[in-house]
Amino acid sequence: MEALAAEVPVALVYRRAAMRRWVVAGLALLVMLVSVVLDVATGPAFLPVSDVARALMGHPVDTSVQAIVWSIRLPVALTALVVGASLGLSGAVMQTILNNPLASSYTLGISAGAGFGAALAIVLGVALPVPETFAIPANAMLFAGLACTAVYLIGGARAATAEALVLAGIALLFLFQALTSLLQLMASPEALQQVVFWLFGSLQKSTWTKLWILVSSLLLCVPFLANDVWQLTALKLGDARAAALGVRVRALRIRSFAWVSVLTGVAVAFVGTIGFIGLVAPHMARMLVGEDQRAFLPVSALAGGALLSLASVVSKTASPGALLPIGIVTSLIGVPFFIGLVMRSRKGYW
Repeated sequence: MEALAAEVPVALVYRRAAMRRWVVAGLALLVMLVSVVLDVATGPAFLPVSDVARALMGHPVDTSVQAIVWSIRLPVALTALVVGASLGLSGAVMQTILNNPLASSYTLGISAGAGFGAALAIVLGVALPVPETFAIPANAMLFAGLACTAVYLIGGARAATAEALVLAGIALLFLFQALTSLLQLMASPEALQQVVFWLFGSLQKSTWTKLWILVSSLLLCVPFLANDVWQLTALKLGDARAAALGVRVRALRIRSFAWVSVLTGVAVAFVGTIGFIGLVAPHMARMLVGEDQRAFLPVSALAGGALLSLASVVSKTASPGALLPIGIVTSLIGVPFFIGLVMRSRKGYW
């Protein structure tokens, strides 16, 4: 009887925690939906939110409103959601496998690798043999994958410990930034403008075709990451304890890096360098649902999508008549958060 009495509160606590996670996920999804409507409603041609909602639901509206919503703004709004979700998910995975709260595809050089690949195609015309429309995205995707591979190979020289991988990523970040700066010095004024615009990040060239590629890459990675949620949760206990529980730590890190490479490479290939979403979204999820990867990974993706969608709204409304590059907006959000993490780490937060 005593054992039964002791089990009841534990079961009750677990049910409450599970319910809290569902509530948080539902609220994050609601924020995403609201932000999409706001994103579609904002722009140079102001559209009433009611007309936007009617157009999205398929109700009859003015032809011009229908064209603006479905042909121009909706692909941009949905791209913001998918890219944000991809970056938030990749950041959550990287912070887990490296056990480092400052880890993300942006801070560890993967996005910088993509930027160098794009600059290489723009300035020197060195790109994969693909249709011209996809030459720059394909090059960015390739170099994001190469950067991710290089991080693991360099870190692997020291048995692929989390610390070695972080140091390798930081080194590659500075390397790719230096190489990109060198290409900018060599570029013509027209090419330089194109490189700078790409590095700022922009959602405005989004199309339905690009959106389906982004969605496909996200849907490809999600089942494999979902299959590893238990092992990723065990990894938070430390490499030794995870191995004692039967987790093949090295193989898990290799798989995770592969999926991070796909998520980041495809995301930044079409919209340019988007900073700090992969850093901020996982921390928001961690504060709301904790470290259990079953909730942490999906909420990180939802938080990333909501953040980038709201940043898209801010980029179109912060300066009337002008459109701020989305990468600038996310950096303005992320830099203070990054500094706050560093300051809290000095107080023993980690």
